[in-house]
Amino acid sequence: MTRRRIAIVALALAAVGLSGCISLFPKAEPAQLYRLQSNVEPRATPAGPVFGVLRLSTGFPRAAAGDRILTVNPGGEAAYIAGARWVSPAAVMFEELTAQAFQGGGRARLIIRGDVVKADYTLKLDVHGFETVYDRGAKASPLILVSVRGVITRSDDRTLVGDRTFTARVRASDNRISAIVPAYDTAVSQVLGELVGWVNGVDTGGG
Repeated sequence: MTRRRIAIVALALAAVGLSGCISLFPKAEPAQLYRLQSNVEPRATPAGPVFGVLRLSTGFPRAAAGDRILTVNPGGEAAYIAGARWVSPAAVMFEELTAQAFQGGGRARLIIRGDVVKADYTLKLDVHGFETVYDRGAKASPLILVSVRGVITRSDDRTLVGDRTFTARVRASDNRISAIVPAYDTAVSQVLGELVGWVNGVDTGGG
């Protein structure tokens, strides 16, 4: 038997021996995935011409921007819900839902960088809160907090047109992930509905 063949046999025997006592890839229960959704009802907007709004990248808290669902308590302690994740990073899903919300009609037309369309205004969004708040204790139904600040400036001279914060607080019906996720959907829908209505009405210079 050649030296190379001996070495291969020895490695194979070693692998067989180790297979009964240790696992290099321990099994784990797969996390349940959830998708963030919104339902923004069309709102009446002031009459006037359609205008373009350049949407800048949305700011998002680092702790909540990923695919884990953030929880906090009154003492300031933060944790993530075990066994549950967003199907995509929360920041990405929020960007997608924002774009969809503006497709329901109205005067404002969202524009992203690279589009060959004139932007009359620039919109900057910063998410300040996107979390599950256990304000009544660890076993009680939590409060879902979504808070977004919007700043609109005129594109030609950078004049501030509007600066407003939109906040939704929605109590989950139960302390279960199946009740927490729909509460997020409701909170996001409320915030985006108010945001879209506000943006559609700022062409006259109101903030």
